[in-house]
Formats: sequence, structure tokens, C-alpha cells
Amino acid sequence: MATKTVTDASFQSDVLDADKPVLVDFWAEWCGPCKMIAPALEEISEELSDQVTIAKMDIMENPDVPGKMGVQSIPFLVLFKNGEPVAQQMGAAPKNALKSWLEGEL
Repeated sequence: MATKTVTDASFQSDVLDADKPVLVDFWAEWCGPCKMIAPALEEISEELSDQVTIAKMDIMENPDVPGKMGVQSIPFLVLFKNGEPVAQQMGAAPKNALKSWLEGEL
């Protein structure tokens, strides 16, 4: 399963009410580091699809949720379990670092 696009309108059902953990990548089209980690997140999404859903939220098109979460710098990754944010990571990192961080939090 590839990454899922999440919006302000779908955040409640896609993330907070999800039946498994969801990693949300807060990003924007103009963000170079966001584009750098996108392929890694796609691969991780495929590799860990049975354990976690990886979702992307464009902060320019969806300002409400990022604003409520205090997102000030991107890329900003937040792992949600049972509707609660349990871990976060800011900035770009290599795929192996992202995957090992995520697996350690699952």
C-alpha cells in the first residue's frame, strides 16, 4: 500500500480513528527536504504496511490540523497510536534512519 493522502476533513477518520498506527508526514510542495524523504516513505509504507499506515498531509492545502499541532518546520513526522500522538521526528533523514526510528516506536 502506498502512502495515503490525508486532509483536514479526513484527519479524524483516517488518523485518529484508525485501527492501526498512522505516521503522518506534514509536508509542502515547495519543501526540498520533504521531496527528498518522499521515496523513502513510499518504500517504508510498502515494507511495513501490515504494521502502520503512512499518510501525507500538505500543510498549504490543509492548514487546520498542522496549526492545531503546532507544526512550524517541515518535514515533520508524527506517529499516532489510538488517536494520540506518541512520537515525532523533525527534518529529513535517510530511509534506514526513518525506518529504524519508526520500528522502534511501533
